[in-house]
Order: sequence, then structure tokens, then C-alpha cells
Amino acid sequence: MSYEIRADYSKRWLLPPSLEDWVGRDHPARFIREFVDALDLQEAGFGVRESVDGRPNYAADHLLKVVLYGYMHRIRSFRKLEAACHEQLGLLWLTGNQAADHNTLWRFWRDNRAALRKCLKLVIRAAVRANLVGVVLHAVDGTKVGAHASKESVWTRAQVQEVLAQLDAAVEEYMEQAEAAAAQDEGGAGYELPAGWQEQMLRREQLRELAQQLEVEERDTIPEAEREARFMRTRHEGSALAYNAQIVADAHSGLIVAAEVLTEGTDNHALVPMLEQVQDHVGAVAQQTVADAGYFSGEQLERAERQGYAVLVPESDERKAAAHGPYSAARFAYDAPNDCCVCPQGKVLTFDGIRTGPRGEELRQYRGRVCAACPVRRECTRERSGRTVRLGPHHEAIRRQRAQRRRAENQAVLRRRKAIVEYPFGLIKWAMEFRRFTVAGAAAVRVQWALICTAFNLRRLHRDWVAGRLVLAS
Repeated sequence: MSYEIRADYSKRWLLPPSLEDWVGRDHPARFIREFVDALDLQEAGFGVRESVDGRPNYAADHLLKVVLYGYMHRIRSFRKLEAACHEQLGLLWLTGNQAADHNTLWRFWRDNRAALRKCLKLVIRAAVRANLVGVVLHAVDGTKVGAHASKESVWTRAQVQEVLAQLDAAVEEYMEQAEAAAAQDEGGAGYELPAGWQEQMLRREQLRELAQQLEVEERDTIPEAEREARFMRTRHEGSALAYNAQIVADAHSGLIVAAEVLTEGTDNHALVPMLEQVQDHVGAVAQQTVADAGYFSGEQLERAERQGYAVLVPESDERKAAAHGPYSAARFAYDAPNDCCVCPQGKVLTFDGIRTGPRGEELRQYRGRVCAACPVRRECTRERSGRTVRLGPHHEAIRRQRAQRRRAENQAVLRRRKAIVEYPFGLIKWAMEFRRFTVAGAAAVRVQWALICTAFNLRRLHRDWVAGRLVLAS
């Protein structure tokens, strides 16, 4: 006769099992408790109740432990987090069976946004004190994360104007009816406005604000429910309402040492602000920081040089330049003393005036006057007046960056970028199942992204804590 294991529902415990026995010493809940208990929450900005009147409230450290544990375990809904506090052993132990309801958790989020965003810095500082963060090589990159709003909430400029015209006509008709009734009213009864009048007036004001924002921001579309979100090109969904989530990752530890969310889809102006955040979180910027071509900007490269940040950023048109052969604009040398450019054939391009760039910047133009007799003219240019090269105000910083990238050791460093920074994105989107924000608005989105990155770091640091490499102050 075979023996099979089944639950014995008739068994009764004389003494109930202790949660201390069921939650092992290496359990993430114990790590979260030790981490939060080591923080000075009042200094971090969390609200602490001082009055003793009224019903007792949940302590800030109690609720912070619940939120951080939830984000570590992919529980970001406050209702699901409330349910988990009654069901999951880790949360039962962490809360001491004092489970807060979802409204309490939501109010804690609402009232402590700035402090919650600061948790990322607190985690990084703890890792720095344990010498777990490297400052040799960092990588910066961005990824598009879907917005909470859907495409159905998007208005086009034409749709706004069409509905506004309809509402204006309806309001005008109501006003004419009211004036006609007032002129004929002899008994003083007055004219009663139709039902829905106030709603239509309010709707008209809302759409006027929407139209004004479209004009100010020079946009063709805007999602009414979440106006800061933008249509961005994503890898898996094509064009979608999204935010541009940024991180800086450390090659040594794999930790995220800086995080931000941009409302524009490009990264051109994000490089130095991200490095400044690294300086604030870690206390120093890495000896070398690498980025992809989306961060290439002469203005940002020059700012990085002035602030002493060593960066390696490839140019977005390097592939085109390689296809163009030896006569791409990058191969034309600038002769500062003589204010001219020298082509790969040794011919001089003289100054030909100032032009305006696509962003309104001044560009110095240089033109080849002897291109007609050049034996490689067809490979270099098809312009009848000769080859032209335009230099922006930051061309010297770009030239120095190109010289840095030509070094063999720096090319090897650039090849490591993808493995350093794409790995955290992969884990966040697929292992942690975070591919869309569950909150609306840029301010709330920045808090949630900081918490996601905090949870990512806590998951990695948990291993160091178990191994004894991370000791948190009591």
C-alpha cells in the first residue's frame, strides 16, 4: 500500500508555531527591518507624529518597511499589499500582525513622496559605507516605461478645437435664450438655465486650458488624464504614452547609483545632471562614465569637462560617418590659429560666415574654394560651390571626445556599456515585472521609479547582508 502525504486537517496545535521559526534568519523581511531601523527617518523627511491626542497612528518606520518589502516582491498595489500583510509570512512577521489598510498605506505614500524618493540615496549611502560601490566605471542609459494613462485619453489639437467650437456655440445659444426670456419676462419669474449648463461651462474651461497648453508646449497631441506623458518610441509597443526612465549603474557592484525620470524622449541634456546625482549619492563620480550615442551633446561634453567628469560617448552619426569613408566631417581638422579647417587631402576650407543651427545655436561655416580640381571631389561632396563644414560652439570639446574614443583601451570600455546598464533594465522589466507606471503625473512617477530602483538595490544588497559583507548600524 502506497503512502502519500496530505494535509491532516484534524490535527490541532497545542501551542501555535512561532513566526520566528518560520521566518529564517536570512529572510528578506529581517533585512528590511534592519535596514529601516538603521535610518534616521525624521532627518530623511518622513512625517513623525508629535501629538498624543486621538487614535494611535501607524509609525513611519512600520509603513516604510511594508512598502519596501512590497516593492522587493512585486507588490505595488496598496490593496494587494494590504491583503499580503494578512497572508504572507514575511509581512506577518515584519508587521507584528499589525496590518495597515490600503488607505493608510496610500496616505503614507501621498504625504511622504519626497522622503520616499530619498530612499534610493539612503540605500546607496549604506552600500558606500560598506565599500560595496565602485567608482571606477559607471554606465548611464535610459529606457521608456509606459505611462499610467491610456491612448484613449489623448486629444489632438483638431479635436480640442472642434469640441470647443461646439461648446462655444451651445453656450452662445443658451445666452441668447436667456436674454430673450429676460426681455419678455413681465412677471419676474426669470429664465431657468437648462440642465447640464454648469457642467458644459466647466468642460469648456478645461478644454481651453488644454488648448493653451498645446500652444505653449508646441504639441500636436496631449493626454488629458496625464499631461506630462509623451508619445515615445518603445521597443515592444511601438509609439506609446511613456516616460524616459534614467539610471546610472556601477560596473563593480551592479547597483543603481542614480535614477531620474524625464518627460522628453531624448537623452541629449541628461548626462551631466545624472552625474551630478551620482556625486550627491556616492560622494564621487566614477573615473570613467560611458553612455550611448543618445547622450552625445557638445554642450553636455563641455559641461562634463568643466566639472571634471570623465565621460565616453559615441556619436549618433558614427555609422553614417564610417559609411561616408575617409571624408566625413569628423575627419576635417580645425586649425584654431588660422581659423580654418583642413580636409584629409590637406586642402584648406576658409571661413564662410555664421549660420543658425536647428536649436538656434551659432555655427561657423567653412567652405572649400579649390574643390573643383580635387581628385576625390565626388567621394567628398556633390556641392558645386565646394565642400562645407560647420562647427558648433562646443566643437573643441567634441574634438577632444573623439580623440579619447580613438584610444584602444577606451574602445574596450565602451564595449562594456551594454552589459553594465542593460542588465538592470532587464531585471526591472522582466524579473520585477515593472513595465508600466501605476501612478499618474511626473512627480508621482519619479517617486515610483526611485522606489523601483531602491527595491532593485535592496534585492542585490540582501546577498551581501546574508554573506556578512553589509553590516547595518543598529
